Amino acid sequence: MSIEQYMPGATAVGIAYKDGVVLGAERRITMGNFVRSKSGKKVFRVTGTVGAVCAGMVSDMQNLVKEVGVYAKLRELESRKAMKPNSVAKLMSTLMFQNRYAPLLTQVILGGVGEKPIVYVLDPLGSVISDQYATVGTGEETAIGVVEAGYSPNMTQKEARDLAVAAIKAAVARDAMSGNGIDILTIDKTGIKEEGVSL
Repeated sequence: MSIEQYMPGATAVGIAYKDGVVLGAERRITMGNFVRSKSGKKVFRVTGTVGAVCAGMVSDMQNLVKEVGVYAKLRELESRKAMKPNSVAKLMSTLMFQNRYAPLLTQVILGGVGEKPIVYVLDPLGSVISDQYATVGTGEETAIGVVEAGYSPNMTQKEARDLAVAAIKAAVARDAMSGNGIDILTIDKTGIKEEGVSL
């Protein structure tokens, strides 16, 4: 049997717009052909200005976010400044690379607002790629087509949110491993707002 039969599916999207970042993921958690949960949470607050979404093993992501959050808080206490998104991405990358011999089976989109809104994609071995938008998971091929067709760097928060929702809905319609609602994180200089969207 191949490992793909036991890997959970997902669709996660990250979009940087004019003033912030929108991160979104659907809620279905699967193991091969079996739906384990219809209310899984794949969106996470990492710091006050950085959030993340994942595809893959949610338990690995939960542990990774806790560890990154602790180190980020310690750093903030020492420096008396919030960590910038690129520093959080580098920290997460280092922790993932440290576990390369027993990798954290999760793909991550991390986004935040520093000097400008930005999105980072991390693979299970800690490679980091910065971009203006990204998708990961079993529904990523469908979702990226929708995002690329509708993306503009000068989008408003509502336009970016609507585009993320449309991309995830398109993936849910075509990927059996994605579904059961959407969670959205909106990050700007005022902080992080979370909302749920029914399908």
